[in-house]
Amino acid sequence: MGLYSRLPLAFDTLYIGGGTPSLLESKWLVRIIEAAFGCFDIAKTAEITLEVNPGTTHAAGFKVFRSLNVNRLNIGVQSFLDRNLKVLGRIHSAQDAAEAIRAARRAGFDNIGLDLIYGLPGQTLDSWLSDLQKALTFEPEHLSCYLLTYEPGTVLDRRRSAGRLQPLNEDLCGDLFEATGEFLGRRGYRQYEISNFAREPGRESHHNQKYWSLTPYIGLGPSAHSFVEPVRYWNSRDLQKYISQAGAGRLPLEKSEVLSSEQQMIEMIYLGLRTAEGIDLSAFALRSGIDLHKACRQTIADLRSEGFTTPEAGRLKLSPKGMRFLDGIAASLIDCCP
Repeated sequence: MGLYSRLPLAFDTLYIGGGTPSLLESKWLVRIIEAAFGCFDIAKTAEITLEVNPGTTHAAGFKVFRSLNVNRLNIGVQSFLDRNLKVLGRIHSAQDAAEAIRAARRAGFDNIGLDLIYGLPGQTLDSWLSDLQKALTFEPEHLSCYLLTYEPGTVLDRRRSAGRLQPLNEDLCGDLFEATGEFLGRRGYRQYEISNFAREPGRESHHNQKYWSLTPYIGLGPSAHSFVEPVRYWNSRDLQKYISQAGAGRLPLEKSEVLSSEQQMIEMIYLGLRTAEGIDLSAFALRSGIDLHKACRQTIADLRSEGFTTPEAGRLKLSPKGMRFLDGIAASLIDCCP
């Protein structure tokens, strides 16, 4: 951490994420948190999130987490249906997930996020809504609902390539996405980003919001990414190489890139459209030098007439219908920019 401490940055979030940090003994979590506060300018009121795998944490562990001033949990439930967990290769059961959430509440956590995955092979609209309904019985402050992706090199991708499982139809995946927003919206959860829902204002993941607004962040650990405008860099994924470089007093970087003006413009469009707030056209013009409304006047008019955007002065926001076609809409806007 000390290698990064000279950067003139202040932080109000600390996110201890995957692998599976809930496996760590409490003494290591103490050292990580203390080192972070010792090396960086972190607000005393910072959001401190810990990712938790339900299959690795017992009731006493949640009390330890709370004693370490962790004030937000992100629990990787993925599904409350055992057959889905088996497809995903998870080590926990639906009962384990439920018990983990209850134990977290008993330990005093009042800011809990649950991760769920849809688009699984064989999934139906009814089974997905059943998963969501089960999640709501625990009254989580936050829900992240991610579409299943087949990352190259993973077991799921190898099974898909070998024909041992059939990916869900793309149209049905789109239907599940729209149904998610409608279902959770009717139950008081605001979709503030394409995959994320908060039960009330202030319960958004403040850490994740940094990524969508191009706020600087520092990533520590193998493969971790960092961004300090206009440079993005990422660490070596090889653990021994990472340890060796850091031990020698060198940043354990795998690679870095300086984002061009065009690359920054593209990211502002993609990331802005992911959020419920959309793109602030004045801020976009200030950062990119492009009047997006003027450059893409016809494209924006077409999007509005097709119901893909929500009218609001000074902003370009996607409607729930438009969110479904985010990638294509973003590409059309990028194409018409000078």
